[in-house]
Amino acid sequence: MGERVYNFYPGPATLPLEVLEEASQSFLDFNQKGMSLLEMSHRGKDYEAIQIETESLMKELLDMPANYRVLFMGGGASLQFALLPLNFLKPGVEADYIVTGSFAKKAYEEASKVGKVNIAASTKGSNFDRLPTMDEIKLSDSPAYVHLTSNNTIYGTQWPVLPSFGGVPLVADMSSDIMSRRFDVSQFSLIYAGAQKNLGPAGVTVVVINPDFLEKANTDLPAILQYKTFVENDSLYNTPPAYAVYMVNLVLKWIKKNGGVAAMEQRNQEKAKYIYDVIDEYPDFYKGHAKKDYRSLMNVTFRLPSEELEASFVAEGSKNGLVGLKGHRSVGGIRASIYNAMPVEGCKALAEFMKEFVKKNG
Repeated sequence: MGERVYNFYPGPATLPLEVLEEASQSFLDFNQKGMSLLEMSHRGKDYEAIQIETESLMKELLDMPANYRVLFMGGGASLQFALLPLNFLKPGVEADYIVTGSFAKKAYEEASKVGKVNIAASTKGSNFDRLPTMDEIKLSDSPAYVHLTSNNTIYGTQWPVLPSFGGVPLVADMSSDIMSRRFDVSQFSLIYAGAQKNLGPAGVTVVVINPDFLEKANTDLPAILQYKTFVENDSLYNTPPAYAVYMVNLVLKWIKKNGGVAAMEQRNQEKAKYIYDVIDEYPDFYKGHAKKDYRSLMNVTFRLPSEELEASFVAEGSKNGLVGLKGHRSVGGIRASIYNAMPVEGCKALAEFMKEFVKKNG
């Protein structure tokens, strides 16, 4: 195997090396059964045990209420943009969306095709460089739910404190920061997260749901579109993305082995600080996109004085084993995605590269 690089891509993203090694060792022969897990029936005891354990690990690591359920679904977070309103946006009610980036906007747009939706707040006017304050959020009279995106991958902003709205059901897309910091799961009625950033590989979406919220769901839908179907069938109504669930299982064990979510949070703060400190040290050269109070611990976004320098930064970084640093086209510049599996050494290496680059080009 060639020398591994530091992978700053936003997703599919870097995975823990020991997880990849364990998966590779069991790839051809799982549990000494003479075949790969990829070949095994999702109705068999081997896979069933994996899925049961994976749900248990999710509940343990996030300290969930005992009655909450964890579902494993396909279609990515993009499918959840549609499933959520199909299940809960019934005729005669409306839902509120807090629009803080591209994916939050897509979620709102999908819901608007299903029923009545209200933009409770938006930071589009400043190109999503911050999150709204509580005073800026204007809920409708009796929303079926409030939807937010906890971390904005493209713009590099993150809710410093996740909001609460009393008895109004709160739904969150946590695709890019779940398991990265502690939060109170009980304040959410539903959480969904594509696995390919902090949980595992692309192909599976984890959904956390409060059964009390599920009771309000629309049952006049095809079975495959109902959350109720997945709860009642333990995510085995149809063939699940079995190998991706197995990989999530290994990642969750890695998180637990390394101190759980509290340790991930501490490490993520340390990692992000290395990079943000350089941005703050050279404000005339590196300009962060996100306002300081809303900086993400997962996605660090910044610009350089010119597009030519940005292209050079990305190219030279790649030559130095720092890959995936090009920013999204809607923001431009540089984006370093530093999810749980990014080693501290990777962020240190990027910070040192940034210092050397400004010395040569500043």
